[in-house]
Amino acid sequence: MPQAQHTVAIRRPVEGVFHYVADGENGAQWRPGVLDVRRVSGEGVGVTYEQGVRGPMGRRIAADYRVVTFEPNRLLAFETIAGPVRPRGRFEFEPQDGGTRLTFSLEAELSGLRNLLMGRMVARTMESEVAAIENLRRVLEA
Repeated sequence: MPQAQHTVAIRRPVEGVFHYVADGENGAQWRPGVLDVRRVSGEGVGVTYEQGVRGPMGRRIAADYRVVTFEPNRLLAFETIAGPVRPRGRFEFEPQDGGTRLTFSLEAELSGLRNLLMGRMVARTMESEVAAIENLRRVLEA
């Protein structure tokens, strides 16, 4: 099962970081692979976003997702509900010296032939995706 995780310290209070991340429409500002994203329904747990990400040869791949855990200023978890690979992810927020320690993790279940053919590529993509919280740090600290 491919997994990836990355942690950053952001010099902004937890409340502001959580609010920014919880609004999935901000994703295109800090996640380079996102082509488009928009909220289609809900709030908090159950909020659903339609999202397109850059796939092979730059083509758009659907990667819609739904929030499954929403604990303000502490935890935001989601599941991908469209696309060829459907990872689950978590953002964990912790106060740290007046700022925020943010950990972003992803995991995907691939089995059999799909794991053999796509496992390494999925793992690399997920590593790049979680590392993008470095961009989030730059955006929020600017």
